Parts: sequence; structure tokens; C-alpha cells
Amino acid sequence: MRTTIDLSDELFRRAKAEAALRGRKLKDLVEDGLRRVLDQPDAPSAVPPPASLHDLMQDCCGVAEPTPPDYSVNPSHLDGFGR
Repeated sequence: MRTTIDLSDELFRRAKAEAALRGRKLKDLVEDGLRRVLDQPDAPSAVPPPASLHDLMQDCCGVAEPTPPDYSVNPSHLDGFGR
């Protein structure tokens, strides 16, 4: 089957050079890459999921004293919030 894909110039040059170094056609290199990706059973993404704000601020929790552990214990802390 013939199809068209858009690649960045840099990616195209790298793929074309890699195919030449391996003595293969670009088409064969692309097919091999697609097969490898599609044959992996639910492989985790190479990019880790972004951390939550809570995870990023974990070291800062409790550094200001004296503060309540949860501002919802005193509704006055929320007066005017969202207006």
C-alpha cells in the first residue's frame, strides 16, 4: 500500500542516512520501525506522565508554621474565594 507521511527535514535526513548505512531502503526502515512499535504489547510510554502539583510541592508541605494541616477545617480561610 502506498501512503504519504509528513516528516520534519531533520528526521527525514536522519532516517535516510540510517537506511543508507544499513544498506536498506528508507521504506524498509520505516516498515521495520512500525512493526517494532506495533508488536510491543502495551509497552509503557517512553515519556513518563507529568507529576502532579502535589508531588512537585511535597518537600514544601508543612514548612510554614503554625498553619492548619488542612485549610478546610476553618471555613473563614475560604471567604471570598472564587468571587
